[in-house]
Amino acid sequence: MCKNSDNSLFYITFVDSKPNQNTRLKKPMSETGKKKIAFVVNPISGTESKEQILHLLDERIDRRLYQPEVVYTERPGHAVEIAADRARQGYHAVVAIGGDGTINEVARSLVHTDTALGIIPCGSGNGLARHLRIPMEARRAIEVINGGLTDTIDYGLINERPFFCTCGVGLVALVRLKFALAGKRGPLTYIEKTLIESLKYKPETYDLEMDGNSAHYKAFVIACGNASQYGNNAYIAPQATLNDGLLDITILEPFTLLEVPTLSFQLFNKTIDQNSRVKTFRCSSLTIHRRQDGVAHFDGDPVMMGADIHVQLVRLGLKVIVPPEEPNTGVLQKAISELKQTGDSIVEDIAHTNKLILDKSKEQIKKLF
Repeated sequence: MCKNSDNSLFYITFVDSKPNQNTRLKKPMSETGKKKIAFVVNPISGTESKEQILHLLDERIDRRLYQPEVVYTERPGHAVEIAADRARQGYHAVVAIGGDGTINEVARSLVHTDTALGIIPCGSGNGLARHLRIPMEARRAIEVINGGLTDTIDYGLINERPFFCTCGVGLVALVRLKFALAGKRGPLTYIEKTLIESLKYKPETYDLEMDGNSAHYKAFVIACGNASQYGNNAYIAPQATLNDGLLDITILEPFTLLEVPTLSFQLFNKTIDQNSRVKTFRCSSLTIHRRQDGVAHFDGDPVMMGADIHVQLVRLGLKVIVPPEEPNTGVLQKAISELKQTGDSIVEDIAHTNKLILDKSKEQIKKLF
């Protein structure tokens, strides 16, 4: 039982099958008419303490506007069921407390409904949250939810599976698989896996069909971006926007060991599309033909798919709670503002991130000689 600032009592409802987590806190009689909002917690995603986030939520959620409920996921796919149920009940929003995988599960059940997606990011990548400028700090992310501003964004389908940030095939899909099996999370582990796999990966040959055109590429990576980045400020499609009705396609052609540090630098510096090894274009749909079945990825999760992969964009299908627009600031000020939103200790600023990437690249190259 807790008290509001006016000494009235309130409840937050915690729903979970685990002992000691089914907690009911009393709601005031004036609760009727408030917007219902569910917070879906993945207890195992990321490294940040969920209890601390829930404590902040208990302190800071605006109960003048919302009737909050907290639900813990118990298994993969559970967030899909929870979000679908709350959307059927007409909830104002379902907020994902977790990483890109949890966000994907919640969001896929909210497309083409009146229920908005909210995000309190605490995963290892947080690609969609970063693109939307949702703060990495939980307290400030809750403030965004209290603000209640919504926007409607596009989403994608890869072989009919919804994605909201990025998807693709090639080296990155393999790295995603290795990363998922690594046990350790975080950007440092991801960088390490990327560098190790890039030194031994053999590029594949792909035939592409997009919006009536066709092309043939030998490539390390084919990335389809609805949003601009994979996560951790790794901008694979730096020009992508979430409401233009187009996929931003990035193709990384074969490169040498000596080019790894430059490519890594550009990936985190929003200039990967300026590299001569990179080809980019936009389309509303793309079919990828490869020689055999293999791994693909969407929103951070690896998945086995067939030799033919179809990717398409769906216009303006998801309502999302977003921060207010930033005032018109200079490029440098905007970059600094984005960096301040990053809660990862190794990306305090672009210079530190790039130094880390370069050092790791040199370390991996030295191991070969």
